[in-house]
Amino acid sequence: MKSIKDWAIEDRPRERLLASGAGALSKAELLAILIGSGVQGESAVDVMRTILADHGDSLMQLGKASVQELMRYKGIGEAKAVTIVAACQLANQRLKEEQPKRMHIRSSADIYAYFRPVMQDLTVEECHLLLLDQGMSVKGSVLLSRGGIAGASVDVREMLRHALLGQATCIVLCHNHPSGRKQPSRDDDNLTQKAAAACKAVGIRFVDHVIFAANDYYSYMENGKL
Repeated sequence: MKSIKDWAIEDRPRERLLASGAGALSKAELLAILIGSGVQGESAVDVMRTILADHGDSLMQLGKASVQELMRYKGIGEAKAVTIVAACQLANQRLKEEQPKRMHIRSSADIYAYFRPVMQDLTVEECHLLLLDQGMSVKGSVLLSRGGIAGASVDVREMLRHALLGQATCIVLCHNHPSGRKQPSRDDDNLTQKAAAACKAVGIRFVDHVIFAANDYYSYMENGKL
């Protein structure tokens, strides 16, 4: 197979980007520009096509890969693996920057969108607390716990402490399921009940508990369980 240098100029990723803009290139071609070169018999584009195919042709899935996992591919050394991981994280940072400085929560979909840059690449479970004012505008968020793939424990007292210190009048819990399964577990149900009861006792509105599951989510509020 020809290397990129042997391709017609109009087919080379860098030249195509300059001529037609980045939007004209595929994900594999854009990543190929970053890694710079392929291996004997395979161009950088071929290498990235293989890697993307193994990750469902999804940048979200690719973003979950570690440097060590990427280095298992022929032609991907530490420097190239780091470059790929950094590129995926830059995409997450862009999503964060695109969020309004004073985001207003109108639905569970807004909660999902708020946490997507934080949670979409996680391979372990994390639980975050979203702090809101009376008008449902975001005051900030706090990482409550981080655990393994099976779950992360949450101390409801710690949740209340952060809510009170942050002067939040409304709060939301959001945690991810690394498995991609959005249905809540019994532990999730128990946590939701305890959190709602604790908030009621101190006059804080418990708005929702959202489970982040890759490209989907589960909302306790939307499902009538709050």
